[in-house]
Amino acid sequence: MLKMQDMKRFFLLPLVVCCMTAAAQDNGEPLYEKDVTLDEVTVKAARVVQQVDRMRIYPSKQQIESSANGYSLLAKLTLPHIRVDEAMSSITALTNLGNVQVRINDVIASRDDLLALDMQGIDHIEFIDKPGVRYGDEVAYIINIKVKKSVGGYVIGSQLTNSLTSMNGSESVFAKLNHGRSEFALNYSLDYHHFKGAEYDARTTYRLENGDVMTMNRRSLSSHNKDFSHLAQLTYSLSDSSYVLQVKLKEKSDIHPQRNDAIMELNGTPYDDRSSSRSSSPSLDIYYHQDFLRHQSITANVVGTSIKTTGEEVNNEGTDYRYSTNGQTYSLWSEVIYENHLKPFALSCGVQSSQRYSHNVYQGDVHAVNNMHSSDLYLFSQLKGNISKLSYMGGLGVSRRYYRQTDTKQDFWLFRPKMTVIYPITDKVKLKYDFEISQHTSQIAMVSDVSIKMNAMETILGNPEIHPNRMTSHQLLLSYSTPRFTSELQGYYRINSHCNLEQYIRRDGHFYQTQVNADNECSFFYIESYNQWDIIPEKLTGTIYGGIYRFFNFLRSTGNSYTHTYTSFNGGCSLQAYLNRWTLGAYADNGWNFMEGEHRGHQAPAWYFTVTYRMNDVLTLSLFAQHPFSQHPLTNKTEVMSRYVQKEISQHQRDYGNMLTLKLSWRLNHGRKYRDIQRTMNHSDKETGILSK
Repeated sequence: MLKMQDMKRFFLLPLVVCCMTAAAQDNGEPLYEKDVTLDEVTVKAARVVQQVDRMRIYPSKQQIESSANGYSLLAKLTLPHIRVDEAMSSITALTNLGNVQVRINDVIASRDDLLALDMQGIDHIEFIDKPGVRYGDEVAYIINIKVKKSVGGYVIGSQLTNSLTSMNGSESVFAKLNHGRSEFALNYSLDYHHFKGAEYDARTTYRLENGDVMTMNRRSLSSHNKDFSHLAQLTYSLSDSSYVLQVKLKEKSDIHPQRNDAIMELNGTPYDDRSSSRSSSPSLDIYYHQDFLRHQSITANVVGTSIKTTGEEVNNEGTDYRYSTNGQTYSLWSEVIYENHLKPFALSCGVQSSQRYSHNVYQGDVHAVNNMHSSDLYLFSQLKGNISKLSYMGGLGVSRRYYRQTDTKQDFWLFRPKMTVIYPITDKVKLKYDFEISQHTSQIAMVSDVSIKMNAMETILGNPEIHPNRMTSHQLLLSYSTPRFTSELQGYYRINSHCNLEQYIRRDGHFYQTQVNADNECSFFYIESYNQWDIIPEKLTGTIYGGIYRFFNFLRSTGNSYTHTYTSFNGGCSLQAYLNRWTLGAYADNGWNFMEGEHRGHQAPAWYFTVTYRMNDVLTLSLFAQHPFSQHPLTNKTEVMSRYVQKEISQHQRDYGNMLTLKLSWRLNHGRKYRDIQRTMNHSDKETGILSK
């Protein structure tokens, strides 16, 4: 639909052009020397725009008005490979490609930032499924929410979420006050749950050195897990049209220890399996962005984090086995980025650096002291622009990872080229190709020299000798987009060379699970289609996606090589209906089925219904029905395919079945006015380096 003001421009446009053409011809001037600048004309365009490095999405008015927070809005968009659980305030990647990183105006956002997101200030959302070289390792998807800068007024609100069928809840309050160039923000959240209906069942076959085969059946007789934690966040922002300075202080801690208690049964004999842990993690985040000389900018970010963790593990299978952990981790992360928007391309370059020190003490049946030092340095440069119809992005990153533990040292360098090109075949059809080399770094805990017994027959063994590995990926995507319909067909292929693959070692009647590099290869490819259709404009939207995945795992190790392959289908669908103050939603997917190393994993499927009623501009009520018509939904399934250990594990959670959750969203604002872009940040460290079973 054209606005009245824009309709005048639209109908006068041909007349303006004709007059200027005639004038140029009368003066004897060549037409191609005449540059004409016209005001922007607003038209009803495609809601999804495919760009060289991202998908730009413009939420509809109905989507924004019916969303109480950032999770609610992202759930309605149904992004490819992303599951958004609005009731649990979680975002999950339904692939094995890496993590999901949510940002607000290019800077990492926390859960509380999304809950307090000013919905009326949202301009658009960028979905990046192949992030550029600036984003570092293990990031598969970027969701970047572009929000206008608030220059006045205040907003206060709360999100009260409670399950009606189980003890599970999350309560949060927030407040923002803008005065002049300053903004003060306060967030506080309280989370708790106590689930009692977990069911664990594992059937394992062990092949001993003498040729004997031993079968063990483990299952839970009763179990419960609970946690009670809170988070406080204080933010101050000073900004003008050309700069932003923000300081964020955050502290997250457990009010009571997180506990997992179960009475297990092994071949008819009961035993205890218990664990508890408690942690606190304060962090300080300082962010600065400065625009200068119209088209240049510099961004700097420094984050310091401290993590203190204590815990205890007890497993009485066969014999009594218990140990305690006491850990302290300190980290410092920093980033500086320079950008220059030239013609006909934009240049960006920067450096990221991190330092981490972990001191973890294990006592009891596990006795060890781990002092681990690690540092990462990453430099990158990137160009993005257009050549005629062809859009391109090319970049090169250089990373260095240093690691030291006792006498073990590693110094790993990797060049990381990336190239993306997109060519419009027609106005509606675009072809995109992406190539990238990146690296995978194992969790700090896996490179420790600590061994932890999982049960009477198995031990997980850290390997200080494993090092990062190179990953090479190719993607070809064909997209079709109209104002009401978006369709994508893509093929993807990844090769992980000399990767860290799982290996089971058999020794003296016991089995050790570890990781090795050796001459390994782990690769997979998939072909997938994603389709979204506004069935009834601004009233009913449907999404359906699905693809075939093929996995290859080759371990070439002297005396213990293997080849494992697996084919799976992964897909899902959703519907969203907007009926004035009511919003109805339905979502379902079959999880994520994959194979890596000697593990075949089956992420649990999800299906749920949502009903939202917007009473007024202040109050919104939402009801979520998760896993309806299921008493004991599957939460995880794993298969081990080792020549020495064959295992099938399934886990169900009774409390997740027919789960009903009620959310009350309350928001009051006054005098809110917007301009430009607001930036928030959240880059606190979360890795403790503690190895656990």
